[in-house]
Amino acid sequence: MTASKRYRAENVGSLLQPESLLAVRKAFTEGTATKDELAKVEDEAVLGAIQLQESVGLDVITDGEMRRSGWSLTRPFLQGLETREGRSSYPATVVEAPGRFTGGGTFAAVVEKIRPVEGSHPGQEFPFLKANSSAPTKYTIAAPSYHRRYWSDTISTAAYENCEAYLSDVRDWIHSIGAWLVEQGCDYLQLDAPNYGSLCDPENRAWHAAQGHDLDAEIAFDAALDSSVFEGLEVTRALHVCRGNGGAGQWHSSGGYATIAEPLFPNLDVDVVLLEYDSDRAGDFGPISLVKPGTVAVLGMLTTKAAPLEDAKLVESRLEEAATHKPLEELAISTQCGFASAANAPMTADEQRAKLELVTSVAHRTWG
Repeated sequence: MTASKRYRAENVGSLLQPESLLAVRKAFTEGTATKDELAKVEDEAVLGAIQLQESVGLDVITDGEMRRSGWSLTRPFLQGLETREGRSSYPATVVEAPGRFTGGGTFAAVVEKIRPVEGSHPGQEFPFLKANSSAPTKYTIAAPSYHRRYWSDTISTAAYENCEAYLSDVRDWIHSIGAWLVEQGCDYLQLDAPNYGSLCDPENRAWHAAQGHDLDAEIAFDAALDSSVFEGLEVTRALHVCRGNGGAGQWHSSGGYATIAEPLFPNLDVDVVLLEYDSDRAGDFGPISLVKPGTVAVLGMLTTKAAPLEDAKLVESRLEEAATHKPLEELAISTQCGFASAANAPMTADEQRAKLELVTSVAHRTWG
């Protein structure tokens, strides 16, 4: 491992954003609040997020993603993408059903060689977290593989020979951001990759097969590419296989990890893999046996899609079950996803705290 400490109790990323922050962000968008006014409220929200996470005893903390209106940071910082009519060749999901995300009638497409926006990049908010926290710190960013969703097999080939060449450029960009974050004292870098989760879904897979996509080969390529982000970086290396977490508890894809485990897990060279196991949509724990020995599998067994608090004894019994597939020393626990990945989850701040407290109490009883 590039970092010797194993973290047992985690928050995946975002926390509920206070109504005061949402109101000022809306006012800023409408031109009735200044940038300084927004920054002041964001600072207050981040300090609140730090206090919450440290007070419940999480092993590694984020800034709650309080400065983000969404979890992915690509569009504001990367040029070469433009809105086009049609659908991505790698949409989030192809299934049109209530409560599920779809590719839509337009999408952001790669239309020219990508390049960073001059003078700005993701991660610039990190030093505030580092300066105001005493716990180890985590930064989250979309994985290179996630950026397949900007690719069109018909439109984007004017800019790149193929999708893999484009993704390699994305990887280089994210690696440079990671190197800067490490210089700023970042302890833990997490790549978020809902693209893998979507490929657990049999209907999504059937659609890709009809497009001529070799999904197992693409997953293996993507896993190696995502891992290469961390080359030369002394940081805890993590990848979160997200299954989607839209507003009002929407879900993204169905199907167990067994579908993607063989091409994905052995090809991931990371310290931590975060998996979502909050519902039977995720299948059983069997696939975690394919996560590389020494890599910690963080099991997201507490949902952020609904408010009721899970039963501690049930969570602990599920950990025991998981330990029949991977050693307990290579397991950890977290919430299933962020609490505000696309919009605030349907719960109160007190209900959020209760879930984080349960994560830490189970972790401390299990691992000390």
